Amino acid sequence: MLAPPSQPINLAIVGVGNCASSLVQGLGYYADGRNDPAGLRQWDIGGYRPSDIRIVAAWDIDARKVGRDVADAIFARPNCTTIFFADLEPTGAVVEMGAVLDGVAEHMGDQPVDRTFLPADAAQPDKGTVVRRLRETGTDVLINYLPVGSQAATEFYVECALEAGVAFVNAIPVFIASEPAWARRFAAAGVPVIGDDIKAQMGATIVHRVLTDLFARRGVKLDRTYQLNTGGNTDFLNMSNRQRLTSKKISKTEAVQAVAEQRLADEDIHVGPSDYVAWQNDNKVCFLRMEGQLFGGVPMNLEMRLSVEDSPNSAGVAIDMIRCAKLALDRGIGGPIDSASAFFCKHPPLQMSDEAAHAALGRFVGGDAVSPQA
Repeated sequence: MLAPPSQPINLAIVGVGNCASSLVQGLGYYADGRNDPAGLRQWDIGGYRPSDIRIVAAWDIDARKVGRDVADAIFARPNCTTIFFADLEPTGAVVEMGAVLDGVAEHMGDQPVDRTFLPADAAQPDKGTVVRRLRETGTDVLINYLPVGSQAATEFYVECALEAGVAFVNAIPVFIASEPAWARRFAAAGVPVIGDDIKAQMGATIVHRVLTDLFARRGVKLDRTYQLNTGGNTDFLNMSNRQRLTSKKISKTEAVQAVAEQRLADEDIHVGPSDYVAWQNDNKVCFLRMEGQLFGGVPMNLEMRLSVEDSPNSAGVAIDMIRCAKLALDRGIGGPIDSASAFFCKHPPLQMSDEAAHAALGRFVGGDAVSPQA
């Protein structure tokens, strides 16, 4: 019989940006059973509810956030996401100066101050400092919200999580859970990892996947498709440097290719961020087109426009990932958690159909899974 969950879930955050803002607001919004749980896929996961998550540590590099309680820092610029719950109690966790490394792209310095990062003039931590903080705060789970393309900075915090024995949730498209060398290290350390690149609740990727799967199930031959996205948050501004987009494009493209009946040629599929439109702020607009053939080779096409507030769209998924990571810790499961990674992420170690991933996740949460592969 599985042991009852140990509470609370002590969470540390790397990157106090828009996604962290929505996550922290959501914890307040759903605290103590307040408000209708609509918007959450599952209210209870293995005995854990959203109110069981407690912020105990955080790192960022922006001068407007470092030194402030997380509950205040999430509303500082350049954050621009919707404020849907502002009545937050102080968390008691003060944002500490993080390691910059490759977390800030050079082109960000050319933007207006309220739109870009403003690095604090403070000493950056070494790994020992971060590991000590994780241990002092009793952190269970560390979630990575660094900007896309932050390879070295992500690996810095991965090393800290491994040394501290802290579960790692990788919300960005730097490949950790899906990279075999890192996966082996997490398995050897007995530390769970869920990733990579969070799949939003009702975002462009999940809609594109469902429609691609629908084409296959209905016998429609998919000839070509594109997904174009625009937005005005720091994520889109950061990604306007195409050199930081390599892993993001791989992640989003493979998420769609994985459910296609036949893999499309590279020239017949384009999936990825397209442009930064400042006035959109945290609103993300997806333009999707799919061209195919019906019965008798008769051509058809589908066009769709999806508009969502980007960061709240991922926050509920993050809450589920955090709870699944803690379940794995409780059960002594190390390495990539394939079921959770496949359901919640675009680039998991093992791609599954959404239906298969949903079923596998249910088995894991229910306690039937005793290994990360189940």
